[in-house]
Amino acid sequence: MRKILGIVTLIAAVALIAPRLTRAADVPGVGTMAPDFTLNSQEGKPVSLSQYRGKWVVLYFYPKDMTSGCTIEAHNFQRDQAKYDAANAIVLGVSVQDVQSHQEFCAKDGLTFKLLADTNQKVSEEYGSLKNYGVMKLSARNTFIIDPQGKIVKEYIGVDPTKHSDEVLTELAVLQK
Repeated sequence: MRKILGIVTLIAAVALIAPRLTRAADVPGVGTMAPDFTLNSQEGKPVSLSQYRGKWVVLYFYPKDMTSGCTIEAHNFQRDQAKYDAANAIVLGVSVQDVQSHQEFCAKDGLTFKLLADTNQKVSEEYGSLKNYGVMKLSARNTFIIDPQGKIVKEYIGVDPTKHSDEVLTELAVLQK
């Protein structure tokens, strides 16, 4: 019985860890140049990563507008906007929802930073942040800190939305010393 329980525990552990390892392998690595892209914001205007050269960029991917975890994460980024401004950092959120969905989310929740519509899922995939749920694909909850030269200097895979903005601000302070 102990042997069976041990095998079941091992299988469960592998099942929990394997998806994370697979996703992480597709993620552009720390020290590499961040892949450039252009996506439309909630304002319907194109935003390119390269337009933020000279600034720190917090590029965060999230599953879906107006869901509980995504709302908590967005509210925390919004709450901390003055701290990001002081750190010469821009917050860009990316999901596979369209511009209209982002407009509604921003209006409903008072979000002022850019949410980018990755409707063809290309950017989420390029950043190893596209998750297949069988019937649909959504962006995974991953974040990349990109330095002013355009290099990825920190990545977070599968973040906890409740404390993530605090983690990012702490890391930015360390990176900027």
